[in-house]
Amino acid sequence: MIVDIFIPCFIDQIFPQTGMNMVKVLEQSGVTVHYNNEQTCCGQMAFNSGYWDEAKELGEKFLKDFSNNRPVVGPSASCIGYIRNHYGKLFHNTGLHIEYKQLTKRIYEFSDFMVNYLKKTDVGATFPHKVTYHDSCASIREYGLKNEPRELLAHVRGLTLIEMKNSDVCCGFGGTFSVKFEGISSAMAEQKVAHAIDTGAEYIVSTDSSCLMHMEGYISKHNLPIKTAHIADVLASGW
Repeated sequence: MIVDIFIPCFIDQIFPQTGMNMVKVLEQSGVTVHYNNEQTCCGQMAFNSGYWDEAKELGEKFLKDFSNNRPVVGPSASCIGYIRNHYGKLFHNTGLHIEYKQLTKRIYEFSDFMVNYLKKTDVGATFPHKVTYHDSCASIREYGLKNEPRELLAHVRGLTLIEMKNSDVCCGFGGTFSVKFEGISSAMAEQKVAHAIDTGAEYIVSTDSSCLMHMEGYISKHNLPIKTAHIADVLASGW
């Protein structure tokens, strides 16, 4: 089968290896990957900041860039949750009504696509480390993702998953929230990282690089004994 991949801004600009690792896992699973190099931002940041005209312009381009009938897969529950749940506010009963409706039915977060579309939970990965999982706000509340990442991690050889306290509590990133409310955001990161360290895990794993970047910033500043890793990076390890 052929899928289109959507590479969000955070992945493209800061964590390109995560995007490449997603491609690696998809191809290992028998999927042919198509990348449209004209793609840009989905518009989530503008939408969440109240710039709906700009968000609509970006959304129109996104619908054009992914206008075929293939599944679209991306390594971000945040971006894809936004597209699924909020494009309707921009395009309902417009000339792009059908296009946005069709897209929301065939766009998937990476781990959801692996588990529920491909029906594949073991990709042959090896990651001999203790990890704990962070349920990002967007993944669990907007996208509805909970068990899929854990199912994939359960089949990684050598990996031990240890659940942290309040795994579904926000890490404090929240897009521009971390800029506008720096003190609150930093305190939330401190609490989240402390819960992760309490498990004895070596890595915090999540579906969203934006959350991981936020926590990694706090970890690095305070020289704490834990690292972060996107689930695509874990699944691409050891083979």
